Amino acid sequence: MYFVYIIRSATTRRHYVGLTADVCKRLAAHNSGTTRPTISGRPWSLIHQEEFNTRTEAREREKYLKSYGGAGEKQAIIRASADNYSRVV
Repeated sequence: MYFVYIIRSATTRRHYVGLTADVCKRLAAHNSGTTRPTISGRPWSLIHQEEFNTRTEAREREKYLKSYGGAGEKQAIIRASADNYSRVV
């Protein structure tokens, strides 16, 4: 199984879309500072993940969410996660 995930920086409020086979391990890497693109935004929290059977499927989804065409859907996912968070708090 492979996962496409979106994480959010608690300090910069930036979002990062990535691909991994182990979400927990990858999030730990982002928060430990060993992942160059996210080193400045620590700490990061997971706000969304999607599961895929193959790496190819997951990579296509990741590319789409990072593309201009997928930006609206990515923003909708981010807004939905913020709405869910505000209902809990």
